Amino acid sequence: MDKFYQLSKEETRKKVNGQQEPLTDQQVREHQEKYGKNELVEGKKKSTFQIFLEQYKDFLVIILIAAAIVSGFLGDAESAIVILVVITMNAILGTVQTVKAEQSLSSLKKLSGPTAKVLRNGNVIQIPSVELTVGDEVMLEAGDYVPADGRILQNASLKIDESALTGESLGVEKSDEVISGEVPLGDQTNMVFSGSFVTYGRGSFLVTGIGMETEVGKIATLLKTTSEKRTPLQINLDQFGQKLSIIILIFCGILFGINVFRGDSIGDAFLFAVALAVAAIPEALSSIVTIVLSFGTQKMAKEHAIIRKLQAVEGLGSVSIICSDKTGTLTQNKMTVEDYYVNEKRIPAAEIDIQKKEQRQLLDYSILCNDSTNVDGMEIGDPTETALINIGTRLGVGTMDVREAYPRKTEIPFDSDRKLMSTVNEMDGERVMITKGAVDVLLNRMAYIQKGDGVCPITDADKAAIEAQNQEFSRGGLRVLAFAYKKMEDERDLCLEDENDLIFLGLISMMDPPRVESADAVAECIRAGIKPIMITGDHKVTAAAIAKRIGILKDESEACEGAEIDNLSDEELKDFVEHVSVYARVSPEHKIRIVRAWQEKGNIVSMTGDGVNDAPALKQADIGVAMGITGSEVSKDAASMVLTDDNFATIIKAVENGRNVYKNIKGSIQFLLSGNFGAILAVLYASIAGLPVPFAPVHLLFINLLTDSLPAIALGLEPHTKDVMNEKPRPMNESILTKDFLIKIATEGLSIGVTTMIAFLIGFKGGDAVLASTMAFGTLCTARLVHGFNCKSDRPVLFKKKMWNNIYLIGAFLLGLVLITSVLMIPALHSVFKVSTLTIQQLLIVYGLAAANLPIIQLLKCFRKK
Repeated sequence: MDKFYQLSKEETRKKVNGQQEPLTDQQVREHQEKYGKNELVEGKKKSTFQIFLEQYKDFLVIILIAAAIVSGFLGDAESAIVILVVITMNAILGTVQTVKAEQSLSSLKKLSGPTAKVLRNGNVIQIPSVELTVGDEVMLEAGDYVPADGRILQNASLKIDESALTGESLGVEKSDEVISGEVPLGDQTNMVFSGSFVTYGRGSFLVTGIGMETEVGKIATLLKTTSEKRTPLQINLDQFGQKLSIIILIFCGILFGINVFRGDSIGDAFLFAVALAVAAIPEALSSIVTIVLSFGTQKMAKEHAIIRKLQAVEGLGSVSIICSDKTGTLTQNKMTVEDYYVNEKRIPAAEIDIQKKEQRQLLDYSILCNDSTNVDGMEIGDPTETALINIGTRLGVGTMDVREAYPRKTEIPFDSDRKLMSTVNEMDGERVMITKGAVDVLLNRMAYIQKGDGVCPITDADKAAIEAQNQEFSRGGLRVLAFAYKKMEDERDLCLEDENDLIFLGLISMMDPPRVESADAVAECIRAGIKPIMITGDHKVTAAAIAKRIGILKDESEACEGAEIDNLSDEELKDFVEHVSVYARVSPEHKIRIVRAWQEKGNIVSMTGDGVNDAPALKQADIGVAMGITGSEVSKDAASMVLTDDNFATIIKAVENGRNVYKNIKGSIQFLLSGNFGAILAVLYASIAGLPVPFAPVHLLFINLLTDSLPAIALGLEPHTKDVMNEKPRPMNESILTKDFLIKIATEGLSIGVTTMIAFLIGFKGGDAVLASTMAFGTLCTARLVHGFNCKSDRPVLFKKKMWNNIYLIGAFLLGLVLITSVLMIPALHSVFKVSTLTIQQLLIVYGLAAANLPIIQLLKCFRKK
């Protein structure tokens, strides 16, 4: 890439145009054919049908489809239809959630201004920005969006807000001078970039890059090449599905072999093996997870976090690293006065007293030597200037009141060479020149200093004290303006020579302060085992100062600049990131490398941000979090979650929600698998013992589709608890099927299986296989309903309020009990469900054996806890 910032204006024009004159219509057409239009190229998107087909890639789903096909061939159309309906419903749910096509690139297109003022054929004309081409000369003034990248030709105090691209909170003072050496984007002060905004001054630039060749275009390319990360839950469920399927197929294969060996026909044995596979595989799991996540998104929306991608709810609960942008995320994205330094004293903004003459004088002078306005809350002007008038508003001093009392007579506007601005105002019958600017520049022009009510010659000791205070402010990441004045003897226009022999009045320090809640949110992050990291385009000193205030930075050695990363390989960066908490002056590429380095170390990474420059890293991160108020559309579209209140603390609430959602989903899985395992154990025992098959296929389908799904969903909606924030994030590679989890499933499943077979044996005493099957079916079904209360917590809850705090679970239990009782007691349903009539005594035995699982498993939890 050509480094145009290293070339003079003449060299740039020659390189771009081969001539010194503005383009003619003929040259414009030639350039448009050569370089194309000034727009971003959009990547190919998946069709809705492709997204729908992708829902069938899951290993469990493939097995269920095979089971449905086999059932159909063997004449069990009922089972085949039920299986296919459930699978299709899951696929539709998944498609609806993912069909929101990525709109990042179309939003990036909107960043270019709709029109541009351009010099062609010697005349300034206005054209749609899409028609701009390389070599065009574009005019800029305050309020304009920059429509392309280019080299500045003319500069009249241009200041441009590039925060969307660089993350730097302050407007950049532009220059038309050549820059030597390699400098990052934020320091290319003789260049302008598409998507930025002119806040002050005017000028013109030569277009050097359009469309995909602009800095915004590079970000668009990064977005196209950045792959979205699958959340831990997605990875876990895939691994879980494969392991579970293999285990179930082995079980079914063993049972098929046993039944054939015992003399059953191959068709009957195979049909039962398929029915058992369908019962054992929790085909409703995908839809249960989707429903639970959907409820999670509704809860989070009420807490100012909008989830764009469902899996992000659970993913947040696994986050171990939060990489946060500074400007607008941890800070307020608004310059604010922090201190006055007047009469040799540092005065915090909260302690300013306008009843004291010198403090009121500094306030008035900062309002008068100032071009910004604030009308009905609408701020117009440079952020540092609006900060000066906002402190006046907060102290009850009206901007227009001061300006009307002391009208401006003449001025010398600010420019980046002098780093000064001067105005002459009529004050109590005298003409007073007020000058503000950089401390180092103004100190050399001071002849006097105001101390109290008097003015005396300034000494070297006075200058040293002022310089020391300036350095103290700077080390704290504050931006500092110096104010001076002198009385003018005659009524004339100002000249540059007048800006000498000044009287020093005071200093005003400013910064983009942290959000009030940021420090508490960072502290809670650390308590929850999450490492917060600041990544910003701002200067290192400013970033470090903010990071120290909110608790991210403990030691200066933990801060670095992006240039240090350029010299590191990806392997070296993986070791380097361990010791860094603040990254300053970084580019979009740096952000992606930092996120990837942490991911390769086995961490789940969340990236927050609001600017265009954050979008690729938001997409690369496991969980991208965009700001809803200050955030660009690009960042919102690239993110998994959008904060409607731009509050960093909301992320911590979302993490808490995510952890609770995962805990609840795990409870649902525990419920489903332990119940299914109980059924498998019962069937396996019957087959080995030479007993009749305890369940008809219709029994297993009834349990799986009616009495299992509602309690599983209800467990997914278990009330949230704050206890989850006392735990460390779970490892990225930790499977759902941990050793401890499998032991719980096995012991609980064993309890359900044993009580079910006791009911079967009681019913089979007289040799009635149908009665035995009916009692086993009723016990298994009811036991699983009761078991829902066991899955509420890993701790005993039998005699605690927590036992009854989930109205959904109580409702699911009662509805399931009504359904199974109806099947067992209503004669019209007996032939459909292949059951026989039970006596009251037999029904009580069924309910008693099922209910026994509650105290047994609660007792096991007590032993496990001890």
